[in-house]
Amino acid sequence: MDRPEKLLVPEEGVRVYAPGAPRIVAIGGGHGLSTMLRGLKLHTRDITAIVTTADDGGGSGRLRQDLGMLPPGDARDCVLALANTEPVMEQLMTFRFSENSGALTGQNFGNLLLAALNGICGSFAEAVRRMGEVLAITGRVLPVTEEDVRLQAIFDDGTTVLGESNIFFHKKDTRRRISRVIMLPEHPQAYPESLAAIARADLILIGPGSLYTSIIPNFLVSGITEAVTASRAYKVFVMNLMTQDGETEEYTAADHLRELISHSGQGCVDAVLANSSPIPEHLREDYLREGAGVLEVDREALEALGVRLFTAALLSDSSEYARHDPALLAAAIMDLWRNTGRQLVRQRRKS
Repeated sequence: MDRPEKLLVPEEGVRVYAPGAPRIVAIGGGHGLSTMLRGLKLHTRDITAIVTTADDGGGSGRLRQDLGMLPPGDARDCVLALANTEPVMEQLMTFRFSENSGALTGQNFGNLLLAALNGICGSFAEAVRRMGEVLAITGRVLPVTEEDVRLQAIFDDGTTVLGESNIFFHKKDTRRRISRVIMLPEHPQAYPESLAAIARADLILIGPGSLYTSIIPNFLVSGITEAVTASRAYKVFVMNLMTQDGETEEYTAADHLRELISHSGQGCVDAVLANSSPIPEHLREDYLREGAGVLEVDREALEALGVRLFTAALLSDSSEYARHDPALLAAAIMDLWRNTGRQLVRQRRKS
């Protein structure tokens, strides 16, 4: 990597499907995963997003509490990222009701559509599939589990906090470090199609996203770690650009990988992809005020953990936040696949 001028970045909206494009599984949740999917759909039709279902905050949390359904937010974002829709439909799906809208205040229309489909279909996974049909998505979106799960964090002082949204606020208030997260009930069963997708994948992407609340929860589901470890796919951990306030302040890239390994074990990551673009000073200052900062990419520490590090210019220049550029990120991933991953997978499948 480290040669961004060689990346094959398609023009906006132009698909560059190539013979032998990999079967991709992307594991995570939140905005980071959906951003990556938005770029990847221009390179391959065979994409499966496996999303966490532990969210309990915001509009998703209210629907979860009121209707007893799984939280729709992460699945909705991924469906929209893979969608091929007219501008009006995209505006509709992302519309959020303003204040003074009664019970609908703060709700997202896409969440409500998914809630309605969940009631019609009787299954969250089937509701997500139907929503994908409505929006003519490239690929598919699957829940990591259909069980009703909650995330619990154990902090370095022994304190336990239940609920994804509560974890953020507790860490902000106490500045304690998260020692471990667990799923309640422990070891929920993975959604079978998610395991099947991992088994047939050529390329498995982990992240980007919130380490403890979007990425690691997937590996706490029974069968996911084992499936990823057993897979002969090329496994890439896509690093965030910045540390995250209320979760990973002062963490380096190697710290992120250590925590993933601690919760999942060895064998889930072959390579790390990180950003090499300089972060503008005004963005650095904005994040610093919130207690976050630029993620330090500590090459020697990463390689000591048994992975290869690749870097590329991944920063979007069209956002008021430090965000990945979907096209640059997807192009870097595909470049990594062509130059390194494809050969490794062939070797594994011959052995």
